[in-house]
Amino acid sequence: MKSSNSGNSIRTDELENLLSDSIHLDDFLQTNQDHFISGELAEMLRILIKDQAISKSQLARRAGMSDVYLFQILNGRRTPSRDRLLTLCIALTCTLDEIQAILKKSRYAQLYVKDRRDAIIMHGICKQWSVDRINDALFSHEEAPLI
Repeated sequence: MKSSNSGNSIRTDELENLLSDSIHLDDFLQTNQDHFISGELAEMLRILIKDQAISKSQLARRAGMSDVYLFQILNGRRTPSRDRLLTLCIALTCTLDEIQAILKKSRYAQLYVKDRRDAIIMHGICKQWSVDRINDALFSHEEAPLI
């Protein structure tokens, strides 16, 4: 997946220092606009769907959601929860790195290996399990399912 950021990369802590040293917010925002996370979720998902050559109906079935709900997400009318977004990414067979990037760009918490539930989900993603198989693993370990 391509990043929509341009320009040279800057470390987060450097950007935080620039923000704290900044006198005028507008100047900071203008000067550093190339370093902000950008990219609309719906557009990111449409690119992944195209790359996977999967129909939207197939994706909805794999993700365990209705076609209508998926179309609303892809049209930008609905924002999926973190778990719903994870199911979409898993159904699209995204890698763990891709999923982490999508979560970050969507301003959701990334999967965290020290969280038991997230570790189970991460394991399933790394093993390319389906949403149903990951949910079975979550259930068998007494964790809440994704859907």
